[in-house]
Amino acid sequence: MGLSLYIGKRSTGGGGAAGAISHNSSVDSPPVPGAPSGHGAVGDFVQASGYYRPETMAEALRVLAGGPTTIAAGCTDLLAATQRRALEGPVLDITGVGALHGIEITADGVRIGAATTWSNVVRTDLPPAFNMLRQAAVEVGSVQIQNAATVAGNICNASPAADGVPCLLALDAEVELSSLAGVRRVPLGAFITGVRQVDLQAGEMVTALWVPPSGMGGTSRFLKLGARRYLVISIAMVAARLVVEKGCVAQIAIAVGACSAVATRLTQLEEALIGLPANATLCRAVSDDLILPALAPIDDIRADGQYRAHAAAELVRRALRDLTGEAL
Repeated sequence: MGLSLYIGKRSTGGGGAAGAISHNSSVDSPPVPGAPSGHGAVGDFVQASGYYRPETMAEALRVLAGGPTTIAAGCTDLLAATQRRALEGPVLDITGVGALHGIEITADGVRIGAATTWSNVVRTDLPPAFNMLRQAAVEVGSVQIQNAATVAGNICNASPAADGVPCLLALDAEVELSSLAGVRRVPLGAFITGVRQVDLQAGEMVTALWVPPSGMGGTSRFLKLGARRYLVISIAMVAARLVVEKGCVAQIAIAVGACSAVATRLTQLEEALIGLPANATLCRAVSDDLILPALAPIDDIRADGQYRAHAAAELVRRALRDLTGEAL
């Protein structure tokens, strides 16, 4: 069975473009006493009872500690998901918190602030290991969506078809979670627990994603299969990162999205490829038996499960072919 559909350039925001950075609970609680000022009407289309837009993390965390709160950033999924003209408060708008914006390279790795947009990712000069994340960034909806949608919103939305998640998994990303009680980090693979489900406790919000030095080596590739060229939700997608030493695979990370409830690292395949020559023959070692057991693709309007599985395996081979071509 051949791949007849287009390995596309962009997706819709429905693939987890970025809405709430967290949704602590229901959004029918009264305004939080003593929270920062700034509540009332928000634009012509969204009115929130209890709207807060703090400028510091301390203020934001105090709002969260006051009770169930909807956190808003890019809102490209949040507003669509409400299916109403209004967001019921309290609503915490984190776009005014400067500490949540931007990408920083530090001794501890790369820090991506929670409110960093996909357009920021595209424009930032990052090591070659991040090529796949930048390639995924231009797949997130239209340019208008990329200008608003946030990286952290993409993971908190927890869509199986979120474009950024396979790339971040292949970068060994960790999620920084903050509350008044302190800060903790969890691996991204443990943070997303299911479809639209994340490990976010009451009073917590995502404040950053961290890529450790161990995930910053090599170069990378992102490929996506969709039913049309632009503005498309994935049928399957693959992110691969390859580190080559002395002509052989020294480190490799491969993740598949849209083929299971959560994006998945192909650890069995990774282990099988370590030490092999990093040349055009590497693709021959990629058998379906090393890929398909890790996936659980569904049948839906975009494709059936069998086709998704076949597509994922072929995308893995194509990504590795591209990467070994670069390594030669």
